[in-house]
Amino acid sequence: MAIPLSYNLRNLRLRKSLTIMTALGIALTVATAVFIMALLAGLGRAFATTGDPLNVLMLRKGSDSELAAGGVSRDAMQVLKDLPGIQKNSKGEPLVSGEDILVVVLPRKGGTGDTNVTTRFLTPLGIEMRPQIHIIAGRWFTPGQREVVVSSSINKRFEHANIGDTVHIGKGEWPIVGIFDGSGTAHDSEIWGDINQLVTDFERTVYSSVLVRATDPAAAQALKNRGNDDQRLELKGLLETEYYASQTKSGGPIKFVGWIVAIIMAIGSCFAAANTMYAAVAYRGREIATLRVIGFSRPSILTSFMLESLILSLLGAALGILLMLPFNGMTTGTQNQVTFSEVVFSLQMTTPVIVSAVLFALFMGTLGGFAPAWHASRRDILSALRD
Repeated sequence: MAIPLSYNLRNLRLRKSLTIMTALGIALTVATAVFIMALLAGLGRAFATTGDPLNVLMLRKGSDSELAAGGVSRDAMQVLKDLPGIQKNSKGEPLVSGEDILVVVLPRKGGTGDTNVTTRFLTPLGIEMRPQIHIIAGRWFTPGQREVVVSSSINKRFEHANIGDTVHIGKGEWPIVGIFDGSGTAHDSEIWGDINQLVTDFERTVYSSVLVRATDPAAAQALKNRGNDDQRLELKGLLETEYYASQTKSGGPIKFVGWIVAIIMAIGSCFAAANTMYAAVAYRGREIATLRVIGFSRPSILTSFMLESLILSLLGAALGILLMLPFNGMTTGTQNQVTFSEVVFSLQMTTPVIVSAVLFALFMGTLGGFAPAWHASRRDILSALRD
């Protein structure tokens, strides 16, 4: 025979202060875990939504990033343009874009210091190959001119990132002529400019990378393999989606430090839950004995006290999730461990994050509640009645 749930709810209400304090402790731990998971989910989304499965990125063989030393020669780019399976635009131009990456230093708003910002130099074809990116203010840069456009996130987070301001790159100042929406992708962390003007200013003879658009997924895979296998090219081919998926290693430090903090807090919350349940057992000795006398078995008492601990942890989970709701969608940034520049992304409290938070709270409730519940179920009836 099971003990009614109303019995547990009544006892939690009777010990309001202790219940609230324990629930708050669990809530803070859950909020910390949610914050970490939302950060990682947001960072993962920024990279996972970047790229098109038809786009193939060609890097110098042995490179892992566009910022790596060396690059793709102009001769290799010409060979790529003539390969079969490359999509053409309405003008009949092969969708192949030679691109270069530099890092510029910009001051954050609020006087919180300077940070590296990725600056991508590309052709109009490169813009055409990323249809999810669009101008929301001003205009695109003019080919052959020292002009740049910045993402809306860069515009919001950094000083001197408005239309009309200038960014110092190489031999001169590059005016900002537009602001683009990166659609939640990794391009939200970038400044874009004209590749031909960069080549002139820096006398570049190679590109950091070449982006190629295939006609279909099979052609994309064939182009990737051609880049890897053709000894003349000396290139490393990657699907654009694969390349950006590999960038999620930027979340490693967040995950490592964050989970250490969360585990320490979880241990504290488990002790708090155990303390609460031990206090309940000590306070309700006669009740426990009475339950045994009227026919409730030891397993029923064990289950009842475990249920009480789990209710307490669920209350803490609900409070922790509510505490984090105002931060959902908040924009933040971290250093990309590959390019050493800032990656801008937003916190994402996804369904998996919330489900994981609830399971985490239930785990704490189980860990903290089992020993007191076991103690309650094993108490001798006569000794409990004397308490």
